[in-house]
Amino acid sequence: MSKKVLIIGGVAGGASAAARLRRLDEHAQIILLERDEHISFANCGLPYYIGETIQDREKLLVQTPKGMQDRFNIDVRVNSEVTALHPERKTVTIHSTTKGIYEESYDALILSPGAKPIKPPIPGIDSKKIFTLRNIPDTDRIKKQVDLEDIQRAVVIGGGYIGVEMAENLKERGMEVTLVEAAPHILAPFDSDMVAMMEKELEENGVRLLLNDGVKAFQEKSTGLDVVLSSGTTLTADLVILAIGVAPDTSFVKESGIHLGARGHILVNDHMETSIPDIYAVGDAIEVRDFVNEQGAAIPLAGPANKQGRIVADNIAGISSTFKGTQGTSIIKVFSLTGATTGNNERNLKRLGLPYQVVYVHPFSHATYYPGALQLSLKLLFNGEGRILGAQGIGIEGIDKSIDVIATTMRLSGTIYDLTELELAYAPPYSSAKDPVNMLGFAAENILANRTEVFTYETLQEYDQEHTILLDVRSPLEFANGHLDGAINIPLDTLRQRLSELDKDKLILAYCKMGLQGYLASRILLQNGFKVKNMTGGFKSASIFFPSQDTPNSISNQIAPAASSTSFDRFLDACGLSCPGPLMQLKSVIDEMKENEILQVTASDPGFTEDVKAWCLRTHNSLLDLSKNKGIITALIKKGSVPLPVAAPVTTQPLAPAKDNKTIVVFSGDLDKAMAAFIIANGAASMGKKVTLFFTFWGLNILRKPEHIPVEKGFMDKMFGFMMPRGSKALKLSNMNMLGIGTQMMRMVMKNKNVSSLEELIQSAMAAGIEIVACQMSLDVMGLKQEELLDGVKVGGVGYYLSEAEDSNVNLFI
Repeated sequence: MSKKVLIIGGVAGGASAAARLRRLDEHAQIILLERDEHISFANCGLPYYIGETIQDREKLLVQTPKGMQDRFNIDVRVNSEVTALHPERKTVTIHSTTKGIYEESYDALILSPGAKPIKPPIPGIDSKKIFTLRNIPDTDRIKKQVDLEDIQRAVVIGGGYIGVEMAENLKERGMEVTLVEAAPHILAPFDSDMVAMMEKELEENGVRLLLNDGVKAFQEKSTGLDVVLSSGTTLTADLVILAIGVAPDTSFVKESGIHLGARGHILVNDHMETSIPDIYAVGDAIEVRDFVNEQGAAIPLAGPANKQGRIVADNIAGISSTFKGTQGTSIIKVFSLTGATTGNNERNLKRLGLPYQVVYVHPFSHATYYPGALQLSLKLLFNGEGRILGAQGIGIEGIDKSIDVIATTMRLSGTIYDLTELELAYAPPYSSAKDPVNMLGFAAENILANRTEVFTYETLQEYDQEHTILLDVRSPLEFANGHLDGAINIPLDTLRQRLSELDKDKLILAYCKMGLQGYLASRILLQNGFKVKNMTGGFKSASIFFPSQDTPNSISNQIAPAASSTSFDRFLDACGLSCPGPLMQLKSVIDEMKENEILQVTASDPGFTEDVKAWCLRTHNSLLDLSKNKGIITALIKKGSVPLPVAAPVTTQPLAPAKDNKTIVVFSGDLDKAMAAFIIANGAASMGKKVTLFFTFWGLNILRKPEHIPVEKGFMDKMFGFMMPRGSKALKLSNMNMLGIGTQMMRMVMKNKNVSSLEELIQSAMAAGIEIVACQMSLDVMGLKQEELLDGVKVGGVGYYLSEAEDSNVNLFI
């Protein structure tokens, strides 16, 4: 007897399940129910149709209802919404535009309802000028608006994949585009040190980027739609794209008895079975297992949804098939750049308390002696056993290959040692003899083999300057063109002869351009009795964190405009060279030229943009023009100086930010004083300031977890812990506490007057990126361990506090 299978929802998961099941079982009765009229479309291509990169709308339609019926003999019923499930009698209730309301029975049921865009209750959010993008009808509505001549200003809310793709495509259509993101950075799957490159790419292509800011209200005006932000900024738009995320479209499932996760996702096992027999679920509406950390995860990607559809069909047809989890492998185009990621990022690993190490490499997409080589930036996360936990990559070309190779290695339980051994296709136009993936493996292997110790630029401030030496081993030319503050310069090639200049009692923190020369320097120093660490990724990775120099008085605005003619006297091709190669060749050619002659130079090293600006200013040559196209930087330089409107001399190192940070020392453990500290901190953070809260002595009690954490302690430490309040909810008022009655009254009044609780303020501070630091000495004195503190709290000493205070213009003691 043939089975009757109902499939609710098409697109990736449902349509794949239907086609696979028919191939496995010619006699099964398969009914596909779709709420809209399109059962299978390329939803990832929708922004590119709006941007007119994809011209033909029909190419978005992967399969039509008639095509599905004719080829696979599947009963496709569009405009048919399932509103209820009845597992006890194995039926579903259907609202159809043609058949009305009716019930349909099943032997097996596949749920593929997908997800719907999140629309929070923001005043004015129902404006007709606000659109979401999820399906073909959404696409048609947006494109109809964009095609109107009077639509010139767009605001995109949300910096996820859809938001960034829409920002790019609307800009390509000639619109003024502003992208607003509530988090500190766009594209959450990437770490901040990597995503900064894509943020810069957006800004360089004319997209205005507003980070750490959310939407407070939408207001209809005669001039357009005002978008009022939390910071007080108001943007005026003709069109708003709301892309702040998606939620599982599972409201019709809630009364069925099927188990759902905390955020409404359908819970399934490895066979994609729900908690009710004969009911399966796939796609964006389900919670699956994260392949790396083995926790529950919701990752709305088309690739996993397709695989899940096949697995469900296998199991219904009697073939035992399992889904082994999702890595979250994804890729995005941001104008000329490509960003790709697989596995977990640092935020996830820290949140779960999983130990990891990190390395960066910056190789080229193919052999540098073959024309057109472009630099990549790759980041690898791994643990002490060599297991690969995640990887990220940014570049013009070759990123997809590198991340796909790493993703494949991870899926096959490979390690960083396998990366070193992979034999990948090589010819000069395509790669290098040492593939970028091999180089990541080599760098990670050196760490695990204890051949080198590494640190990152982000952790540099944690080192005590009195007991360390920051050593730059690049060439004098590179050093003069920009270096880290406080560094001394001993080039790698002269290091062996100048070892006597270094103090063996201090820790040497070495760095170079991209990490390799720093590693070589660390090997020399280590074998000569020095304590040394190498900065992984080198100056290239560090430069991501430097403040933008594109201000009215910056080097970027000191380009002397070229004449209408773009003729030049000499040409230099420096593509494929990494720093200092382009600068060295540039200097050599300029030295041979006559005064006022013009040189055109092209380079592929991404750092050349800033390098050539600084070099021209310092060497009194005139930068006439600077442009970038698909990763190739072209500069037009006139030998000899032209007076430029320089407001102040340019330093020989990255421009230091103004001392505008805020530092607060929290000594008190009183509720009211803790509230004051976090209110001030959150207020400063909302104004875009960097804020550090340094907790010492009684203030540490604010950061304690409320539950008992089993850690080994001595008797006196246990007594201290027992007597002190455990967490924010146990704090007392400094006055009028009245055995806790005053505290309860204060919390009640705050709630009635819509004042955020201390716990909410702490969460807001962490979400805003405020650094919350516990004093190491105070922890020791008070008998507390870091494990007893809230997740995300850093531990630092007086040196760390003083370093932060040095860059602050406000330093409070509470």
